[in-house]
Amino acid sequence: MATRTDALTRREQILKEAARLFAERGFHGVGVDEIGAAVGISGPGLYRHFAGKDAMLAELLVGISGRLLTGGKRRLAESDGGDPEALLDSLIEGHIDFALDDRPLITLHDRELDRLRDSDRKLVRQLQRQYVELWVEAVREVYPDLAEQPARAAVHAVFGLLNSTPHLGRSGGLPGREATAGLLHRMARGAFAAA
Repeated sequence: MATRTDALTRREQILKEAARLFAERGFHGVGVDEIGAAVGISGPGLYRHFAGKDAMLAELLVGISGRLLTGGKRRLAESDGGDPEALLDSLIEGHIDFALDDRPLITLHDRELDRLRDSDRKLVRQLQRQYVELWVEAVREVYPDLAEQPARAAVHAVFGLLNSTPHLGRSGGLPGREATAGLLHRMARGAFAAA
């Protein structure tokens, strides 16, 4: 008998494979049968977990925006008003983890966000704005002379830098996760310092 944990694990597998396939071939280039085959179930078997491809796409894009915001809030709470430099480094590290570990979601967001229902797209944007504001506050703590608008522009620019990882080639073509993470971190801090 399947437990709730098993169902969540299967659901996560489906989402991971859907993200990979959608990123590789586009939302309309992938059928439910292919997603099912990637996780070892029939295409129609996916409907036990999701209403359809649109629901998978929404859960992927709303989900990652929510996870980034939750992670940012957790890092802020863990800093507990401590060292602003450490908080900014922690935010950068968290986003680098996302950028290196969830590269298909970045591609998916860039290509398929407009395919979401209006309500889901608005929710993604709302979560993203809140995430940006966490960063703006952290950046302004480290660089108090930086006005709000330039700080916001710098945050968006750093996101562009960090979210460029899908364009770095296949994972095997990168210099290694640790070296890539270090490079991205130094570049992000350099971008903020230059602002």
